Amino acid sequence: MKNIVFILLIVSVLGYILVVIKEKIYLKENTIVIDNKSVTSEHINDADISEFLLGNLKIGTGDEISILLKSNKKFSGIVIGAKEKENSVLLVTHKDKVLDLSVTKIKRVKLISKYGRFF
Repeated sequence: MKNIVFILLIVSVLGYILVVIKEKIYLKENTIVIDNKSVTSEHINDADISEFLLGNLKIGTGDEISILLKSNKKFSGIVIGAKEKENSVLLVTHKDKVLDLSVTKIKRVKLISKYGRFF
């Protein structure tokens, strides 16, 4: 039984490492894969900034973040980008909704994972 658990642990760690290596290859080619049917090319074209500072955090397209609004609503998902003119962040949630969140309404941001980085 211990051998099976150990083998499953090794396989899952190797799978994680391979996914991160794949993301790094995509980053070198300036390509970010967001596997979501609700994100359209219009959403991607609307986002004119791909890397930006939000508070003290450097956030980029493909990063997974959690946002707490001043109204105490909490959203988590993957960053599509930011709109400079509207001063907002485009976020696709895990429930396949694309949100356009104004920076002035954000209370706290937590970075869950960076795209293409280990831990």
